[in-house]
Amino acid sequence: METANLMPATAAQAEVKPFISRWSIPLAGLVLTLMGGIAYAWGVYVVPLQERFGWTRSEAMLPLSIHLMVFTTVGMIYGGILQDRFGPRKVPAAGGVLFLIAYLMMTQIHRFPYTWWLVLTYGIVGGLANGLAYCAAIPAARKWFPDKTALAVAMSVTGFGLAATIFAPWITRLIRTVGIEQTFLTVGIVVFVFIMIGAWVMRLPPQGWVPQGWEGIQPGTSAAMYAPRTEATLSEAVRSPLFHTMWIGYFCIIFAGLMAMAHVVPYGVTILGMERPAAALAAVFFGLANGFGRPIAGWIAEKTGPMKIMLVVYAISGVTFLLFNTIARTPATLYISSFIFGCLFGTTLGLLPVLTTVGFGVKNLGAIYGALKTAFGLAAFFGPMAAAWAFDVTGTYVLPFAGAGVLVLLGWVIYLFGLKIKYKMP
Repeated sequence: METANLMPATAAQAEVKPFISRWSIPLAGLVLTLMGGIAYAWGVYVVPLQERFGWTRSEAMLPLSIHLMVFTTVGMIYGGILQDRFGPRKVPAAGGVLFLIAYLMMTQIHRFPYTWWLVLTYGIVGGLANGLAYCAAIPAARKWFPDKTALAVAMSVTGFGLAATIFAPWITRLIRTVGIEQTFLTVGIVVFVFIMIGAWVMRLPPQGWVPQGWEGIQPGTSAAMYAPRTEATLSEAVRSPLFHTMWIGYFCIIFAGLMAMAHVVPYGVTILGMERPAAALAAVFFGLANGFGRPIAGWIAEKTGPMKIMLVVYAISGVTFLLFNTIARTPATLYISSFIFGCLFGTTLGLLPVLTTVGFGVKNLGAIYGALKTAFGLAAFFGPMAAAWAFDVTGTYVLPFAGAGVLVLLGWVIYLFGLKIKYKMP
């Protein structure tokens, strides 16, 4: 691996004209990830799909699992490689086009009323589109903000967390008023338009650019805390024990978070007997914590480092998962639990990209973080589907949420003794 240069920056200031200011770059990333994050609102489709087509819960959840798996494996890895090569504008724009194609195909569900149709359209085509749109957000933000790394990176992925809050109630109303097919069409158009806007704003700084007035990496500063330890290639990164440690912990945490994201709304409807709009508020609370938790965690991490925040949130979340079926017996306690689960998700997805830059550098960040995201992809397939299967068999959510609690606490142990103690991650 190439050792990173931790000396003060001496590169001359380059004349650069981002759209409005460099803060437009993480805002553009927020827009791109907001559109991709509509996947987190899939839970509001589950019961309508079951009622309309007679599917089981696991069948209705399968398109989401495939979407997230394709998004975080094929989409993120190859999207990251393409982004590193062609930049952050063309690749997200291609993702926007693929998203539109996927949603247009989904409107034909009445002609092909089978799970495999949504697996093909939303799962495979939409998942690939999501990876292409998402992959540009983190590398661009990191390159524009060597001085405020945690805040800028967390801000750029905030949209993925906020999407459920913004779109779950709206999609619920659309389904009730215009039906599933017209909902797919409307959502597809919105996603396409906003991804194109975000891609148009995106750009990279010129070689050697540093923020005006910035004196480079100084001891004791946030920039020093987040300075890359190495500049690794993709092959070097995936062979390292640090990557393996991050991957396993990531899988454990995301497995639990995705399971909660997908099932808190069906839990409210099925177990608590709530009306669908009221149950959909659980997704809103999850999304509020998932979305706003990312920049807040990034802001705090500028002072304390990311590991302290992550370990505290994991401990609280793990206990909440274990006690969920006991405490989530009213709408209020369901909303509180969903908020805590959202904090778990948002903190991880906001700060793990930052730790990736510390461990492996910036040059190949798109490809390396894409490879790390394969943990998300496998968790996306097994998490929601395992919970749906357990519910279909037992008729309860006792086993899924308790099992998720065990995985969260296992992730806590891995990150404490692996990343924090062994590898001294900040």
